Amino acid sequence: MHSILKGLVASAAVAVASTAVPAHADEIIKLGLSVPLSGAGASWGKGSEYMCQQAAEEVKAAGGVKVDGKTYNFQCIAYDNKYNAAEGAKVGRRLLNEDGVKFIGGSLGTAPARALQSMSERKGVLHFTVAWGKSMKGPKYPLTFTEMNTPIEISRPLVQYIKQANPQIKTVVLVNPNDATGEETEAVADQAWKATGLSVVSTDRYERGTTEFQPLAAKIAALKPDAVDLCSSPPADAGLILKELAALGWKGVQVVEVGTGAGGLLATGGDAAENTYLGAAITFDGPTATERQRALDAGVHKVSGDSLNAIQVGFYDSVMALRAAMEKAQSIDPKVVAQTLPTITFTSFYGGKSAFGGQSEYGSPQQMLEPVIVTQIKNGKLVELSRLMPEELKKKTGQ
Repeated sequence: MHSILKGLVASAAVAVASTAVPAHADEIIKLGLSVPLSGAGASWGKGSEYMCQQAAEEVKAAGGVKVDGKTYNFQCIAYDNKYNAAEGAKVGRRLLNEDGVKFIGGSLGTAPARALQSMSERKGVLHFTVAWGKSMKGPKYPLTFTEMNTPIEISRPLVQYIKQANPQIKTVVLVNPNDATGEETEAVADQAWKATGLSVVSTDRYERGTTEFQPLAAKIAALKPDAVDLCSSPPADAGLILKELAALGWKGVQVVEVGTGAGGLLATGGDAAENTYLGAAITFDGPTATERQRALDAGVHKVSGDSLNAIQVGFYDSVMALRAAMEKAQSIDPKVVAQTLPTITFTSFYGGKSAFGGQSEYGSPQQMLEPVIVTQIKNGKLVELSRLMPEELKKKTGQ
């Protein structure tokens, strides 16, 4: 296992295409990945690449994908989209035109994912993404599926839980990166907080790559909000903001709505990250975690420097969903597989069954249904507070 992880570290570091399954060319299904492998989102991207590779290895070990008398295996090919639209377009052209990819195993970042989607839909390529933009789904985009909970799935149950646990809070400030991801997350978070009765006193954005957050923190502290929701801010950025707020003496309820792990927050925020609520993180310390889950968490930590999170789990679950859909459809045609995905259930990384839904929200069932896990940093460690199951998932799987 150590030699495998060592090789994966080298692969992620150079940010080149990675081969997870050596097999004869006509037995390979290429899974393209458009992810940030450098910059503030690099930990997310490197862990996502690793999880795709691990899922591909598991599928191979289980006998591959059986379709029409043939056996196929998956190959994960990852390139660095640098979390921006221009690089996302370059990655898209490379994956679709040069590598001939027919399936996107995952894209990360709304702006680069949109750039890729403009090509993938036109070329008939099935596209899994963890991008949160509601505008990317619906009948106009029949080949695009979301492989993790978005703020639409996370915000309302998370915010309601936090309000119930902290009934004294009345006001909140929202902070997001100034890009497509931040814009769409801000709108969803604004609605969720207002629906609980809180007043959103300010919505602020900052440029990705910012390292000096004192001016932003000073503006927030002057408003004296009861809560601050850093929404879609990456862990390293969120930690720096919380550190500056603590230095200014602000004390209130801290939330990173789509917060993905404690490691990055603690690395930059230190003690200031204590008691922060997160909505997209997972902890593996409890008795419910399996040995395989712990091993994958350790592997992600080695390649990315942070714990395994819901973003990266999506890159694992998309592989399992594709296998189930291909075998049910007995086809590897992207359009046929896309039509089959809403009809399947599959075993998720989380241990139970998952399915696709979201018809009422998006106009078509393109949302992977997963539990919303509410966590909080306590005594420097991530603690799971609650696991909230979507009603649609309960109905579809009987869980």
